[in-house]
Amino acid sequence: MFYKFLLIFIVVPLIELYFLLEISQFIGVFTTVMVIVFTGAAGVSIAKRQGYQVVNNIRSTLNSGKMPTDDLISALLILIGGVTLLTPGFLTDITGFLLILPGSRDLIGAVVKKYFLKYVKENKVEVHYGGQFNQNQQQTNNQRTNDDQSYKEDFIDVEAEKVEDD
Repeated sequence: MFYKFLLIFIVVPLIELYFLLEISQFIGVFTTVMVIVFTGAAGVSIAKRQGYQVVNNIRSTLNSGKMPTDDLISALLILIGGVTLLTPGFLTDITGFLLILPGSRDLIGAVVKKYFLKYVKENKVEVHYGGQFNQNQQQTNNQRTNDDQSYKEDFIDVEAEKVEDD
């Protein structure tokens, strides 16, 4: 894993620098810089709008008593896309736009969900359930043995009350 990150943090900037130099020879340095600034600003604006929309979807899904798995994956992809759009370069901009635009984000999200489910099935990721999101999960929780219910000790049940200043 270390070598993958090392490769990403060394190779990607070198490729970006190469493309920036090549493109600046064709359209000029000032135009290249302005394109990078424009794509960064436009991307952050789109990411902000999409982020608010996904947060609202998460809230409404949670209020209906369901787990917002797809929206949580979308939120993660928007965050990663926003960060890559702030990184100067054309490849990172393309990657960022693919991650924040709804159509491509849904396709990428489906792949991420598939890999996450694969890791869960192979027991490479441990999943803890801290609440009842639907009746099927409640029935599943009721079927667990006493030894299997040790996961409940990791959670603290809290009630909140809104206090307004006078």
